[in-house]
Amino acid sequence: MREAYIIDTCRTPRGIGKPGKGALSHMHPQNVGATVLKALKERNNLDTSTVDDIIWSTSTQEGKQAADLGRMAALVAGYDVRASGTTLDRFCGGGITAVNLAAGSVLSGMEDCVVAGGTELMSYQQILAAQRAEFGIEPRVIGSHNEVLDALHPQSNQGVCADAIAAIEGIGREDLDALALESQRRADRAIREGRFDRSVVPVYNPDGSLALDHEEFPRPETTAEGLSSLKPSFQVVADVDLGNGRTWRKQIQRVYSDLQFEAVHHPGNSSGVVDGAGAILLTSKDYAEKHGLKPRARIVAYANLGDCPTLMLNAPVPAARKVLQKAGLTVDDIDLWEINEAFAVVAEKFIRDLKLDREKVNVNGGSIALGHPIGATGAMLIGTILDELERTDGRYGLVTMCAGGGMAPAIIIERLT
Repeated sequence: MREAYIIDTCRTPRGIGKPGKGALSHMHPQNVGATVLKALKERNNLDTSTVDDIIWSTSTQEGKQAADLGRMAALVAGYDVRASGTTLDRFCGGGITAVNLAAGSVLSGMEDCVVAGGTELMSYQQILAAQRAEFGIEPRVIGSHNEVLDALHPQSNQGVCADAIAAIEGIGREDLDALALESQRRADRAIREGRFDRSVVPVYNPDGSLALDHEEFPRPETTAEGLSSLKPSFQVVADVDLGNGRTWRKQIQRVYSDLQFEAVHHPGNSSGVVDGAGAILLTSKDYAEKHGLKPRARIVAYANLGDCPTLMLNAPVPAARKVLQKAGLTVDDIDLWEINEAFAVVAEKFIRDLKLDREKVNVNGGSIALGHPIGATGAMLIGTILDELERTDGRYGLVTMCAGGGMAPAIIIERLT
């Protein structure tokens, strides 16, 4: 039986995702992606002529982030021209999906060495949005303007969805803020104790000067009082006229007709807007032995699942159950969990529905504290959970996250001694 091994993982620090303010916002996305690809090459003495493929995730594939970023970043990183590359989009879930597809290629026996990961400069997304506005181009939204599709599966703004789910689940703002505060506390502890040091690699400018070598987004000074004072972000958004009498609130109420909800999410309990990249090196057993590489983990199982596109954010729980079933494991077998903190309610609902021990979930903080560079986050989380399994002598880790359109990929890895 073939195995798909994780040999190494690395990621950039996350830079603030605002044009002109974040340390990575001036860089070309290809250079940011090349940073982690180059690091994998150098850290593992990787003969890149033997890399079968590079599977990359980038959600906003426009402008500088278009044109197959996986391939272009590999060329910038000095990979052999025989190392092919492709780029995919599963919204927020793309980073996990890239790793899952890479694992599948190795498990099938068709490929022996694949690099998977992703890049997202959310600061560049804001530049694109400004350009669209200047030229009167309709913004890209996670939804549909196709009348047939919209009638069958109305979709909504993600933040409005988060507020709606909180109302359905009876989760109040106080609990959401408590989760956000804990995310900041745990991230601060992880940074001070060097828990990310093995994976984080500095980013350099093309001229060789240092661009970023530390996490730029966390706010360790956050307090419960400060969070409680923040104004909800999606109260006005929920009722913006989308045309033809539609609003995001009405989109949800077309399916959940009796649902009334208030805005409870704000910048302090929602994922941070950041820039960054992450990458993972996967190989077969034969390749690892031939090239003297020591596997750190193996892929146990992976799964994908779709759920209600109207609420959009609820697929992680059923996806986790599906991947557990595929692996022949139970909730109690999992030592560590990473559920992306897209919004506080996503992680809170995940913990409650699966009845998880909070001390095993997002133990080093999550995207609320560290930020969520859409296409890169999944690969980053897999690296984070592997580092922590090694630090704590754990065995199994499960990673999942919600994605636009009501989807969630999931993966279980096993640390190898």
